[in-house]
Amino acid sequence: MTQGPSRALPARRTAAAHSANTRRPPRSRTPPLPHSHAVAVQILTAGGTIDKLYFDARSEYEVGEPQIGKILREAGVTVDYDVEVVLQKDSLDLTDADRRRLAERAARTGARQVLITHGTDTMVRTARTLEDALHSEGGAAPDKTVVLVGSLSPARFKSSDAVFNIGFATAAVQTLPPGVYLAMNGQVFRPGDVRKNHEANRFERPDAPEER
Repeated sequence: MTQGPSRALPARRTAAAHSANTRRPPRSRTPPLPHSHAVAVQILTAGGTIDKLYFDARSEYEVGEPQIGKILREAGVTVDYDVEVVLQKDSLDLTDADRRRLAERAARTGARQVLITHGTDTMVRTARTLEDALHSEGGAAPDKTVVLVGSLSPARFKSSDAVFNIGFATAAVQTLPPGVYLAMNGQVFRPGDVRKNHEANRFERPDAPEER
């Protein structure tokens, strides 16, 4: 089991300015990247709360090194996987180019099972972009199972949901048929049938009853 290459951490910042555009990634098929062997599960990391380091009560933070490899090692997971750092951003800072990059990496990996760690605020949007790029008519990788997962508090926090979510998503990506999914709050969602309920701080289907 290997972990992706380290990258320089971005400068500390606050959650003030964010940008978001809408542009669909290209649908052209791309050849897989060369691998010494094809791993069972390719893990791509995009940053988000799961990897955040907080420094003070004013929410000053940086997106740190990916935690998923550490979580899987400590849990004794034996599935053959590889971790690749693609992005280290708050999901509200992701651009159309970032989403195209994720789609390209998912399409080009030799693994048919792809797990993506991602911030929760725009996870649904990225999932819909990936579904369009990979699985719509003429998509770049219709044979791949792609699961997005994140956490509502950093993995470094003792009470974080990160460990459960990672374990749940790791099982999901190995058992679901080809397609794009979100694995959050103990449920599997399709990109077109999920929303983040910011008030309740959870993912749910659009027709879910309100919490009493």
